[in-house]
Amino acid sequence: MSTSTAPSTGSTGSTGSTGPSGSIGTDAVAGRPVALTSRAPHVPADRLVAEMVPPPRFDAVRFDTYIPDPAQPSQTEAVATLSGFAAGLGAAAGGSGRKRWFRRETKAAAPAGPRGVYLDGGYGVGKTHLLASLWHATPAPREQKAFGTFVELTNLVGALGFQQTVQTLGGHKLLCIDEFELDDPGDTVLVSTLLGKLVDAGVALAATSNTLPGKLGEGRFAAADFLREIQGLSAHFRPLRIDGEDYRHRGLPQAPAPYDDATVERVAHATPGASLDAFPDLLEHLSKVHPSRYGAMCDGIRAVCLTGVEPVPDQSTALRLVVLADRLYDREVPVLASGRPFDELFGKDMLEGGYRKKYFRAISRLTALARDAKGLAEG
Repeated sequence: MSTSTAPSTGSTGSTGSTGPSGSIGTDAVAGRPVALTSRAPHVPADRLVAEMVPPPRFDAVRFDTYIPDPAQPSQTEAVATLSGFAAGLGAAAGGSGRKRWFRRETKAAAPAGPRGVYLDGGYGVGKTHLLASLWHATPAPREQKAFGTFVELTNLVGALGFQQTVQTLGGHKLLCIDEFELDDPGDTVLVSTLLGKLVDAGVALAATSNTLPGKLGEGRFAAADFLREIQGLSAHFRPLRIDGEDYRHRGLPQAPAPYDDATVERVAHATPGASLDAFPDLLEHLSKVHPSRYGAMCDGIRAVCLTGVEPVPDQSTALRLVVLADRLYDREVPVLASGRPFDELFGKDMLEGGYRKKYFRAISRLTALARDAKGLAEG
């Protein structure tokens, strides 16, 4: 099975923390920062299943904590539509017997309209916030709801096998897939086939997606293209368009400029649970750890300190960095750096290419984390 986010040598050793996210790693020493380059964790399959919940950043979000842009009525409409969708899943669960919303055995048994939603919008309009809010609002036990990125889902199939994954997720009420990857045709077909099996088992679906290679435009992936790529499942999704600007920078001050090496090193040694790495060394290390393990690699890290940030040299490296940025953002880990600013990480050819949406999302998220780290440097 391929992994579209990055090539990897698939290191299986464990030299770092593999404990629950949020605990201080065993390699942390008081007064001495951790090196992410020393960590190559192994992630067991049961942890992959248990962690299919909204990440820490989105653990407390709800529909009523989403702040719609008054200039974008589609955002308010999305909250109302998704709230109704969650309530409908609860009503379905309360009936007698198991409701198979997607299986059209008779016309009388089929509900009105599709029982899946696709959130169609650019980066920074709050799609993940809304997707996580849907997970929280759906009235079902935690073990009957799953939330994960496309990468996490493909890794689960790799760890459990296709049939076991179907059995594991087939008893769920809802599966939320964030950033559905459409860059790798093989993985797209694999997950589309999996979703078809889950649909037959009565699992409701919700998804966001990224941009196909060669699809330029305004940083969004059109709903029609998403529905075409998942082929036979298109009838089960209702596209829900969400317009707007990147909320992470709406009305906020500009991100702080990079610091000097001495400041970054001082903060790393003064902050409990901080990591300290030279940026080129970290990029090299990422090529030796499967992207599905980047989250575990960040276990217990309270702040990431990087020296010598420079533009990434190639697309494979850039895509791995995107995954790391996502995992750091999910965990609300501030990033303090020296060298070049984050908006210079990706060259012009990358920002105009087929993966541009991923790169802009990474810049957006790293800039937000740099803003979060400002207090560490000034404290």
